Formats: sequence, structure tokens, C-alpha cells
Amino acid sequence: QEKSCHLSAALLGEDCEISHDQLYELLKYAALGKCHNAAQPSWCRIYHQSHLAGVVVVVLHEMSQVHFYRFYLQFKHLRKVFHHRFTLIPSADFLASLYGEGTDLKPQNRAQGLTSTGSECVTKSSDLQCDPIIRRYGEKRRGLTSYTLTLEEQKKNDYPIKGSPGCKDYISTECDQQRTDSSPLFGLDCEMCLTAKGNEVTRVSLVDARGQCLLNELVKPERTVMNYRTRFSGVTKKMLLPVKTRLSDIQTKLKKMLPHDAVLVGHSLNADLQALEMIHPSVIDTSLLFARTEGRRFKLKFLAKAVLGKEIQCEQKLGHDPTEDARAALELAQFFIEQGPAKVAELNLEMLLTAEKLAEVSQNKAALQPQGCGVQKQPDEPPHLSKPCFLDCLHVTGQKTLILGRQGLESSGLCQSNPSTSNKQILQRALEDVPLSTFSIIQFSLGPEYIASHLHAVLYEKVRSKLTDMLTIYAGPFEESFCLKSVKKEFGRCGPIQSLTVVTETFQPYVCIQYEVLEAAQLAVESLNGAEVAGSCIKVQRPVTAAMLDCDVLIKELELDVENEGVIYVAGLKKSLTETDLQEEFSQLKDLEILFLPKDLQSGKHRNCCFLKFQKSQSAVDALEAINGWIVKGSELRSRNALASGHLWRWIWQMNHSNGKQGKHIFYEKMEQLSDSEQNLRKKVKKLDHHIKKLYRSLHKNTLCVVLFPGLN
Repeated sequence: QEKSCHLSAALLGEDCEISHDQLYELLKYAALGKCHNAAQPSWCRIYHQSHLAGVVVVVLHEMSQVHFYRFYLQFKHLRKVFHHRFTLIPSADFLASLYGEGTDLKPQNRAQGLTSTGSECVTKSSDLQCDPIIRRYGEKRRGLTSYTLTLEEQKKNDYPIKGSPGCKDYISTECDQQRTDSSPLFGLDCEMCLTAKGNEVTRVSLVDARGQCLLNELVKPERTVMNYRTRFSGVTKKMLLPVKTRLSDIQTKLKKMLPHDAVLVGHSLNADLQALEMIHPSVIDTSLLFARTEGRRFKLKFLAKAVLGKEIQCEQKLGHDPTEDARAALELAQFFIEQGPAKVAELNLEMLLTAEKLAEVSQNKAALQPQGCGVQKQPDEPPHLSKPCFLDCLHVTGQKTLILGRQGLESSGLCQSNPSTSNKQILQRALEDVPLSTFSIIQFSLGPEYIASHLHAVLYEKVRSKLTDMLTIYAGPFEESFCLKSVKKEFGRCGPIQSLTVVTETFQPYVCIQYEVLEAAQLAVESLNGAEVAGSCIKVQRPVTAAMLDCDVLIKELELDVENEGVIYVAGLKKSLTETDLQEEFSQLKDLEILFLPKDLQSGKHRNCCFLKFQKSQSAVDALEAINGWIVKGSELRSRNALASGHLWRWIWQMNHSNGKQGKHIFYEKMEQLSDSEQNLRKKVKKLDHHIKKLYRSLHKNTLCVVLFPGLN
């Protein structure tokens, strides 16, 4: 799904390490784009951002690169589908790079999340039962007829009723046909002025179920206007001067426009129908639909922002736009009907309203505070500048966001959610809600029993040990007086050697060689096993241990990894050759895209090997045939398909050059403890991979999907 999101950064070697700020850049631009002043990422480029259907971030809680390579074979889908892989530089607070440092995640930003702020989590069924929406409608989704007001409800809420004393001269819409769940919805809103008669209509808007405006007209009041209420209505004396349309004209138009089974939707629609002096039998009132306790009602402006992510009735505009209000009421009703009461209750609108009011109070206090009256900072205290919350940016621009997870989000102001929520439940919710959201964060976890720091250390040691074995080969037997220098030279043609030692415990001498890159060790096994070296016909093999029994399978899967597609490894280069020399030597190779010349990360010196990335896989195959045996500056080149992508090569180097602080006896004490549960862990990882596969396949075309292994820190 990369058609609209092409990462144009180089994807080999040092370029495979990025910071959380760089990740933040990518996600911000993908979600907001130029229209909201977000800049292209500095390290890659997204083409056709406006075509992106959405952004999905999958967070694998407290899992790291160690887990990915320890369970590489289990992550079958993950490693085959995701084409770009990067190492994240460790950060003190991973989630802060998304939510903004020092910023509590406001509840409205995770409207449909499984996690929550405060002491209560909105997903608990016991909490939902207390919600006035659930008490009124139940939890199940129903058709629109379940939400139309009954005759008693209309009487109670001052709707014009046929035969009522105050509605003697009111006009009926004559929409008397039986309503069904497929009856058409129409949004209606009016603006009124104050006359001697009371409230009289000055403007009427009607929209259909698709939000298209059918009617938007100014109306001349019958009596002299006492107050135009311009601040709310947007209507002025000047606007009404040329108007000829009267209330009777509007009544006639509405009667003609509305089909016999029409359902009118509005916010406090009783006031609009009273001003229109019309009777309509079937209405949905969004001020009552989104029920509150003690007869209170949410304002339309708040509901539009909290539920739809839309800003209406903006202060910059003169008055309300009745078409905008009619459309907002209609969409709110459609959202309620489509999502059902349970989903609406999970929005926790009361908490959102409280948070909004607190934010307003806080802003007002800040505005009223005189300059120089703030708390004095100590001279040595650095000023704290908090980043704008990423999800705040999305919310302000009307983007629908979704956060699903069960733990580990508390550092961003989210509470620790219900631990009983399973990955399967999170997946089910994600399959339903991700397609409805612009930006989603979905968090899966292995469970608390598998993420303890000491178990992570054991996993690290197992991965380090296995990689070391894969980098190591044994060669021999040699004659007693063999030339070690010629052996080192021959094996050095396969790639950079980390260490070479002579094994003397055997009847005849062998050598143990540890390489710096996986490709070098594999090339030595493939090209020198059975060859004559230093006057002896030798056998070349890797160490035989229980952990190495699946080495051949792992090598094959690494070779087929999408990151290694079109990438070949070339060894036997003279260290005096520069990158420019190599570019010139390989310029005749078709479709060559990138040349990466590894270097010692301490000394900065180039190694005697390089990686070549081609635009097409077939070009890489052709290059392999051409390069093997190629003589460059007196050196014969050897090549094979790449095994370790850039970030893995860098990681292997760091592993080889790091001195662990913990003694090996500590690891061995824990090894037994982990071995019993590792089989279960493999099953869990396999299931996790399957969840990601299902989620990925459900995404709309042109969705940017990022999977994160944030690690313990």
C-alpha cells in the first residue's frame, strides 16, 4: 500500500537509523499535509499526501528489535509486507514523541479508545450501564425509527402538535405516511429575530441525507423587527430590505420538498417548527438524542466538535450558518444511528465537556494574568517548552483519531486500562473503527509476564549468541605447518574478519573465524567448503549447537526478506578503493540505485565489502553473474544476495563491540526460566503477527501503516 507514500531516503547502512523526532515529522505530515502547514519530513519524502486514506500506527508494547530477530521466523507476515525498516534511536519517553512532552492527552483526542484518562476507564461495561444514553436506548444498534420522538415526548418538549390549543393556524407538512428504518432524513435549521409577535423566522435551511442544500432562503418577518439578533442569526436589516419571501411561501416550499415519509432532524427542532408554524409528525432531536442527566442538553457546537471533529459556529463568522447547523445535526443523527448507543456512550461526552471547560478557564486565567506576575524561575532552571500535542493538532483540524490499547499509555496522561482486554478484543475493535478514523494508534502487548527487564536481557543474550554463531565458521583440517597468513588472506576475500584463532584441541589444526557481516560467513561456507586452502582440502562449517539447527532456514528467509530484494553483497575490494572509484567501476551495471560502503563505526575506515541496491530484482540477478570473478584493481570479487539489511548490519557491529555489564552467570540463571515459557512466547508472537496481518488487510488502499517496536526505554 505504498502507491501514495514513497520513502525516497536511502535505505542502506547509516540511513536506517532515525530519531523519534524524525518519526514525528513523518506521521505529522502524513496526517496533516501542507494544507495544515505541516512540512515534508527532512529524511524522506511522501508523494501525493492528499491521496492518503489514513495513517495507522501499530505499537507492539515493550517489544524491541531483540524480539523481532529472536522471533524472526514467527513474524512471517510482518517481515514480508513492510518494505522499509528503521532502527529507532532510544528515547527517554517513546510516546512523548507522539503526544508532545509534558502534555496530557486530552480525552477528546481518543474519542473511541479502549484507554481513558482519570480514575475510570470508559470501556468498563459497568460504567456504560450508568450512561444516560444506554439507560434510554440500550446498547444495541437500532434503526432510525427507534430514535424518533414519540407523541408524548413531543408534547413534553413543546413540539407543535395537531389539535393543540396553540397550533390552531399551523400548517401541516402532510407527511403522514408510515415511517420505516429506510425513510429519508432531512436536516432543518432556522434563524429567528424578535418581533412584537415573538420569534419570527428570518432564514431557513434544509439539507438532504447526503448533506446537499435543498433550501437556503431569507424570510421577511410579518411584524416590525425589534431585535435582529445578528450576533447569532447573522441577519441584518440591510439583508432583509430587498427580500419578498414570506413565511407562507416557505411553508408551501417545504410541503412540496418533503416526501410523505420524511423524518426531520434538528437541534432543539421544536423552536424551528414553532417559528415556521408547521406541524411534522416524525422528528429526531439531536439535543435529546445525545441524552444527559437532569434534563440538561449538549450544545450543537460542542457535539459537532466532540463527535464529528468539526468546528461550527466559529467566532470569526458573523452569526450562525443555518445550512452548516442543519448539516451538523443531520450528521450527528446519522453517526448515532450507524454507530449505535454503545459507541456513542464510549465517547464519554460529559468528560469531554468538563475538559473543554477547564481548558477555557485555564486560558482565561492566562489571558488575565498581568505580565511579570508569573512564578519566578530559579536562575539555573532551564525553561520548559512543551511540544504541541500531536493528537491536539489532529483534533483542531477536525481529524478523527482513534487509540486502542490496554497498557503502557499512562505516560501520556492515559490511565492504565483494563488488563483483561485481550489483543483479540483490541483487533476486533480496530477492524470496526480504524476505517472510520483518519489517524489510529493500535497497541498490542505480549502480556506483563513476558516483558520483564531481566527476560528482555536474556532474549538479548540469546540473539547476540545466535548472531555470533552465524557470523562464525570453522575451517580445516590443515597441515601442522600451515601458513596462517595465507588462510587469513583467502577467507578475508569473503569479507571483513572480526577475529581469527587457531583451534589446537583437535588432532589436526583448525581455524575459527568470526566475520563482521553475515554475508561474509555465508559466502565462506558456500565458496570455500571443499576448496584447497594453504595446501589442504578443507571443510568449512558453522558451529553445531541446538540454536543453530534452523540456521539454513533462517538464512533462506533473510535472503527472501523484502528489505533485501534487489540488494547484493560484494566482497574482495581493496581498502584503498573509494566510493567514487566503486561508483565508476559499477557504473555499467543496469539499474544500480544505491552503493553503500560499510565502515568501521569507531575508526571510520572502509571495510573490504559493499552493498549494491538495484531498482529491479532481475538487474540484481544479472549483476551477481557479472560480478563473480570480476577483477578490480588486481582483486577478484565475490558476491551473493544480501542477508542483513542496513540496520541489522549496524546492530551486529554494536553487539560485537559492546561489553555487557552483566556477567554471563546472571544470564544462565535466567535462561532456564525463559526456556519453559519461550515456546508459549513463540505462539503468542505468531498470533500477534496474524493480528497485524488481519488489520493490514482491512485497511483502505493508500493507508500509511507504521509498526513500532518501542522497547523498554
